[in-house]
Amino acid sequence: MAWIAVVLLVLVLVAIAIAVQAVALYNGLVQVKHQVDQAWANIDVLLKQRHDELPKLVDAVKGYATHERGLIEDVTAMRVRAQAGGSAQDRVAAEDALSQGVSKLLLVAENYPALRASEVFIDLQRRISALEEQIAHRREFYNAAVNINNVRLEEFPDLLLTGIAGLSRKPLFEAQAAERNDVDIGAALRA
Repeated sequence: MAWIAVVLLVLVLVAIAIAVQAVALYNGLVQVKHQVDQAWANIDVLLKQRHDELPKLVDAVKGYATHERGLIEDVTAMRVRAQAGGSAQDRVAAEDALSQGVSKLLLVAENYPALRASEVFIDLQRRISALEEQIAHRREFYNAAVNINNVRLEEFPDLLLTGIAGLSRKPLFEAQAAERNDVDIGAALRA
């Protein structure tokens, strides 16, 4: 009879140990999920600041570069798409396109000496450049959090609890094909 009590005690201790481990895994998965959300929220704050600055930049360029109307309209449309929301993957793609559009807009401004000399434009250019740099740093943190999230989805025993914890694959911020190519600044300035 005593051996039955010992076996039951061992089974209860094993069950408790499994429950404690499951709770610890679940809590770790929830923490990973929230780290991804926090990293995205940090980017979102900077993106909102950039979105607030872009109309001012577009207006400044519009006053000088009237024949760049297509690019100005494109950047405005990209800003609207980026602010529209949607899935994380859609937002990442829209923000990447907007970053490229802003870069083109700033590059076009190089063709207008009066615009480059404008204090308003110089100030806007500095602020947007600083925001772009901060966004790039925050993207690194976001990608690190997403990588941890995506790895945990596939690791055992974590994968047994990922659905319960609400984890799903998240997209990484990646450079677009155009961003991977070398930029010929001389050709861009001659254009």
